[in-house]
Amino acid sequence: MTAGPETAASAVAAPPGRHARKAAAASFVGSTLEYYDFFIYGSASALIFNKIFFPGIDPFLGQFLSMATLGIGYVVRPLAAGFIGHFGDRIGRKQMLVFTLVSMGLATFLIGCLPPTAMIGAAAPVILVLLRVLQGISAAGESVGAVTLSLEHAPSGRRAFFASWVNTGAAAGIMLASIAFLLVSFMPQGDLVAWGWRIPFLASFVVAAAGFVIRRRVPEAEVFEHVRETGETKLELPLKVVFRDYWPTIIKVIIFGVWAVVSTIVSAFSLSYATNGHLVSSSVMLTTTIVTAALGIVAQPLFGILADRIGRKPVFIAGNVICAVSIFAYFWSISEKNVPLVFATSIIVMVVGYGMVNPLGPAIVAEMFPTRIRYSGAAISSQLGLIVTGFAPTIAAAVVRPGPDGWVPVAVFTAVCCGISALVTLFWVRETYRVDTDDLGKKAA
Repeated sequence: MTAGPETAASAVAAPPGRHARKAAAASFVGSTLEYYDFFIYGSASALIFNKIFFPGIDPFLGQFLSMATLGIGYVVRPLAAGFIGHFGDRIGRKQMLVFTLVSMGLATFLIGCLPPTAMIGAAAPVILVLLRVLQGISAAGESVGAVTLSLEHAPSGRRAFFASWVNTGAAAGIMLASIAFLLVSFMPQGDLVAWGWRIPFLASFVVAAAGFVIRRRVPEAEVFEHVRETGETKLELPLKVVFRDYWPTIIKVIIFGVWAVVSTIVSAFSLSYATNGHLVSSSVMLTTTIVTAALGIVAQPLFGILADRIGRKPVFIAGNVICAVSIFAYFWSISEKNVPLVFATSIIVMVVGYGMVNPLGPAIVAEMFPTRIRYSGAAISSQLGLIVTGFAPTIAAAVVRPGPDGWVPVAVFTAVCCGISALVTLFWVRETYRVDTDDLGKKAA
């Protein structure tokens, strides 16, 4: 049993009302928490964790292990995405998004309570890894679910704008995480290592509580409710349909998703590279992140509007090209210890280039799948693609070389990833900005 064209059109073509705005607000807050939690972990991995949880070993190896724990959170994400996506498609997007929000907040809070290796021995890094795994499980369904909910509540002609608020929340989370670590970085080094680093982790409880209240009030989208009422969500297991009918799309998304390495390379690795190499102070690097994130909060919705008017592909491809070129200037400015250039080049990379791809990437993936399997398909495929992103700082730490030009392999790696994403988008991704929401992901769309 299917709805007539008028019913389907009315479900997705209604003007943006308070539900669309509520969904965008809830997605923004949830994404803020996710990225706040993930990036205070990234900052702590770059600056603190090698001293707290990997003491007494070679500094390079300690830094490498610390960066590796950052990637572990991404390894479990594909499996968790399958689980969360299944129930998101079966029982609803909202219930799963409440689950991911609570899980992320709890894991981050407990990291802030974790005793150091000096107190409980090898159990400390083991528990750290387990809590990082819980963060990864939560993140696996958070951003994709939030994009799905926002996209399905939005009118067809404004999907990119409303979905852009998910990763605009990511910029807000990065900004808050950087502010938190900037404030504690002014503490005496002994106090920072002993207990100061815990404050940003414990503070995540506030964002989690606010997000929980907002998210509980958001209804399911009409387009999903219609599919559920017709019984389509119970015909077959969503993952079965995804892997049987949409496996080329999964491969496409895995390759397409390497654009996201820009985020972890700039936010996590470059912080470690600049501060541990005594090139640029941590306070300058964190301030740079705060400035670019604040500007990104303004820029990303604007690029979402642009993508609704001229298409996703031209905006997304242009952003990848800008990132690929400007990443060389960014690392060169760090190696030259030129603070004004660090600020200028980071704005080009993160506000202009990454600001064009970041709000569109998740929406492009979600638009590749039909409503009844959208959560499962987008979650499992995007999380498989993000494994490279999670280990990008580890790869960078392995290929970076001593000397003033040691950053070049890292920049080449990042640029190649952006180039691959741009080429896949150009030749293999369908333009969807004129496709009705009800027709997304269908073979004849």
